[in-house]
Amino acid sequence: MKKIFRTTLLLLILLVTATSVYIFINYTPDKSFSEVKEKWAYENSQFLELDGMPVHYRINGNGKPIVLIHGTGASLHTWEEWTKILEQEFQVISLDIPGFGLTGPNKEGEYNLNYYAKFLDTFLKQIDIDTIAIAGNSLGGAIAWTYTTLFPKKVKKLILVDASGYTSNKEPPLAFRLAKNPISSRLLLSMTPKSLFETSIKDVYYNKALVSSELINQYYELYLREGNRQAFIDRVNTEQYEDPSKIKTIKCPTLIQWGQHDHWVSLENAYKFNKDIADSKLIIYENAGHVPMEEIPEITGRDALNFLLD
Repeated sequence: MKKIFRTTLLLLILLVTATSVYIFINYTPDKSFSEVKEKWAYENSQFLELDGMPVHYRINGNGKPIVLIHGTGASLHTWEEWTKILEQEFQVISLDIPGFGLTGPNKEGEYNLNYYAKFLDTFLKQIDIDTIAIAGNSLGGAIAWTYTTLFPKKVKKLILVDASGYTSNKEPPLAFRLAKNPISSRLLLSMTPKSLFETSIKDVYYNKALVSSELINQYYELYLREGNRQAFIDRVNTEQYEDPSKIKTIKCPTLIQWGQHDHWVSLENAYKFNKDIADSKLIIYENAGHVPMEEIPEITGRDALNFLLD
């Protein structure tokens, strides 16, 4: 009996020691706002104090405004190549939404779609923008269509890029599962291996060869911006969707763009959007995953430009 007890005790000690060493090796402190701003802000980056947040945004080009909304874990950088294409004809407005990028966390910890849509409306009023075209990817797509249903007279055209909106039977990505677990979510606040980001980014790309170390570092370091890890956990644990029946109320011309190899949001949802939005057009891209505006920006950006000019 004593031998069993000693063996069990030894195993527990070894387990605790191994866990402590692992945590020590993978400990990742927050990065300050000034540190990530210095590295990842653009020359034309602007900051607007709103709801206690330094909202990071860019305005490129002239013409009618189009607003670009990124998804969970991303930032306005995801639209960099699209911006170069669209700014030829339009005023392109991109921003880091609350909880992500340089903007950082919403101090109230509120990250539902209604909050984001109303935040966006307040932001646009602050920069004197009234009617817009709007495009969004993933969560950003859900924000875009929610904004359109709440403020239909303000949206002239809508672009949904692998957008969230309908419930899914797919297993959530690893990072989302960790954020939903009460134990692992606490560990994420101080221990975030870069390998987790590499896995996540490769999962949203069809062509893994396009995932560079610079791209991984960009996503990773912006995630480490102080407050963003807790915001990610809060966002993932927020009710994901509004009533999908609202999608059927959308009347404006809509372009639906979808990567055929999206492992995060089912291709089936692309057809649902196409069915539920009367004035919509669907384009499916064979060589893309969840973020076709990053993976094949020349093709998807040109399709978006042609749609906006039509």
